[in-house]
Amino acid sequence: MAKGRMRYWKITSEELGGYAYDENNLLNWEIKCVREPDDEAKFIGVFMYRHGTAYDYESVRGICYYHNNIDRKELPSITNFLQGKFNGKEMEKGDRVFLKDSKEIFSAKDISELAKEMESKFNTKAIISLEFEGITAEKLKEAGLPEAKLLPIPT
Repeated sequence: MAKGRMRYWKITSEELGGYAYDENNLLNWEIKCVREPDDEAKFIGVFMYRHGTAYDYESVRGICYYHNNIDRKELPSITNFLQGKFNGKEMEKGDRVFLKDSKEIFSAKDISELAKEMESKFNTKAIISLEFEGITAEKLKEAGLPEAKLLPIPT
């Protein structure tokens, strides 16, 4: 089977804790933390791209988050929580906050633990997405990732 880019979605923090993939193949991840009720569209999205996230004309490495319908008064507590765990220099652009040069995490265990902490601390439910490259779907299946949550990315 060919190696390509594959995205897994709608993963819970509990499910992610049981995966054992090769971290070197994880291209990016996102934890979308949704507050009830869903129809108010209140959420915080924490994410990381292996090769950095676009910020104007540069690529910034480190943890980032975005927010939707979250009171601006809450943002310092979100930023402080993430900086306390990962450090990094705070940079803001629109609805995104970058923690430049923060610690980078790619293991299932670390991402799962962060998702659980976000759920508890910010009263949310986490939905996780993972995107891999340079690995086959078969290898990812062996690592515990379910085919039912696979979204192949057309090349």
